[in-house]
Amino acid sequence: MTEAILLVGGKGTRLRPMTVNTPKPMVPAAGVPFLTHQLARARAAGVEHIVLATSYLAEVFEPYFGDGSSLGLHLEYVTEVEPLGTGGAIRNVAERLTSGPDEPVLIFNGDILTGLDIRALVHTHETSGADVSLHLTRVEDPRAFGLVPTDPTGRVTAFLEKPQTPEEIVTDQINAGAYVFRRSVIDSIPAGRPVSVERETFPGLLADGAHLQGMVDSTYWLDLGTPQAFVRGSADLVLGRAPSPAVPGRCGDRLVVDGAEVAADAKLTGGTVVCAGAVVGEGARIDGSAVMAGAVVEPGAVVTDSLVGEGARIGARTVLHGAVIGDGAHVGADNELRDGVRVWCGAHLPAGAVRFSSDQ
Repeated sequence: MTEAILLVGGKGTRLRPMTVNTPKPMVPAAGVPFLTHQLARARAAGVEHIVLATSYLAEVFEPYFGDGSSLGLHLEYVTEVEPLGTGGAIRNVAERLTSGPDEPVLIFNGDILTGLDIRALVHTHETSGADVSLHLTRVEDPRAFGLVPTDPTGRVTAFLEKPQTPEEIVTDQINAGAYVFRRSVIDSIPAGRPVSVERETFPGLLADGAHLQGMVDSTYWLDLGTPQAFVRGSADLVLGRAPSPAVPGRCGDRLVVDGAEVAADAKLTGGTVVCAGAVVGEGARIDGSAVMAGAVVEPGAVVTDSLVGEGARIGARTVLHGAVIGDGAHVGADNELRDGVRVWCGAHLPAGAVRFSSDQ
């Protein structure tokens, strides 16, 4: 079966402060590092050898996953000294691949949560005889993405980066960030300099007459680039909307990881996860949120669509709605934090310091 490259070098700047101490693929989703879900899905599709292209906080991956044997995988790690972009990162790990020139190599992005049928993408690649095959998905508003129109046989006809005008939006198909490359195509990417597959490699191949095949798979797909999307993805994993063999427990309304303490009358709903060592006090209500390891949610707090970082503390009766609380931050009692607010790691908010409504 095919081997794979997993691109996990990004800094995750849009996710800060979640990524101050932890690279994006290692931020827990549904109780385990997000990367675990991707590795488990690849293994379930028959992949055995995966090379991780790391850069930012590269030193944390190998101590956690080791050689991959616990997941039934053979993992290797290659660290970029200088960031090389998507194409450069792929080229940089090529020497670790064992595939022959015409064999398929899977490539994943470390920040996409997807229900993609990996075997079907490989099958499409092999039966179409393509040089590169791309997973495409359909979105309602494609302006934030790269558009990939195809002909009636699924062959890619163009790459349109982030269109803005209505005339430019010729399709709702976007590049979903998973590919199958013919091995020889990887070796043709220039080495030792930054290369973007989206802006340079793919358009260049198309201009040279290469065969690029698109496969539309509109199962679950989510780019976890923002805190709100990440919290949503974690909840969808817990709820079972996003499929993963790595969720540490049964899917349902809540996931309480072993070692967490939750008061009997606390209410956890909407795919909420409470990680090991976290404490949820009496009468707290947590919906669609992630409470990381060692965090404390005090009695009567109401947490909705929010992320509470490792070791953070949320005071009694405090309301969080669409908030991100960094690792080790303390939010005092009777605060009200809403809609995109980010409290930095280690910050302290006194009781009753921030409100969006009257205190009565």
